[in-house]
Amino acid sequence: MVYLTGSEAARASAGERFRALLGRPEILQMPGAHNGLAALQARAAGFEALYLSGAGMSASMGLPDLGIITIEDVCFFIRQVSRSAGLPVLVDGDTGYGEVLNAMHMVRSFEDAGAAAVHLEDQVLPKKCGHLNDKKLAAPDDMAAKIAAAVKARRHLHIIARTDAVASEGMDGAVARALRYLDAGADAIFPEALYDREMFREFARRVPAPLLANMTEFGRTPFFTASEFAEMGYKMVIWPVSALRMAAKAQEELFAAIRRDGGTQKMIPRMMTRNELYATIGYHDYEALDASIVRTVTPSSG
Repeated sequence: MVYLTGSEAARASAGERFRALLGRPEILQMPGAHNGLAALQARAAGFEALYLSGAGMSASMGLPDLGIITIEDVCFFIRQVSRSAGLPVLVDGDTGYGEVLNAMHMVRSFEDAGAAAVHLEDQVLPKKCGHLNDKKLAAPDDMAAKIAAAVKARRHLHIIARTDAVASEGMDGAVARALRYLDAGADAIFPEALYDREMFREFARRVPAPLLANMTEFGRTPFFTASEFAEMGYKMVIWPVSALRMAAKAQEELFAAIRRDGGTQKMIPRMMTRNELYATIGYHDYEALDASIVRTVTPSSG
């Protein structure tokens, strides 16, 4: 595998850069980044790819993760995250926002916004977080048709098929669906809400494809590290809503402190300073760029 670096990487599409990362021997680690600032912070920490969670995008809009947000809502997040950090972004595509033609429209829209990869799930609307109960599944052939349509529509986007079937159809049902989705053209498989180490290992043994693991907190999956997922046979791992949960808790505590103390004085040590924030977003780099391009011209009479 030839790794893309320098000018090659600059010319490569987002999907090609994502595939290059998957071509390396180590597991690809993708934290959830719910906005451009989070994306910049994740890149500064050393991550090379990012994840955009449907739950994270919905929650940041003050909405539940029930398939309410639209393709255009998601494209807004894709544009800011991919532009700010310049890293390949895997995007939660929910159920494809409808049927076959909707899934094709989603693929092209996400590519145009800057996405590198998308995962589609085999639930029907109103969809639910994969770690909740009473999920309703699409027929395997209907989901396979969406996958085939997404593959047909893409120019470079990496297509990952997610199955939520373990909860209602067991391991055999989930494996059968995964193999059907691979036949339809999926590049990788995302088995959602597996709940012990042996389940992860069994799925990896039975499904010969790159696999994505979801390390969400407060769900059915026990805590595993990236290296543990790699040992179990997984090529990618996401932490979808971790950053949002941390930020939301900090905001909650800040607002409570202002209400209690009449100001932010007790919270100052926990804040990012102005200089730290400016350094993170490259404030002075933008100033320098502006100065290098635009020079104030005074009237000749002045």
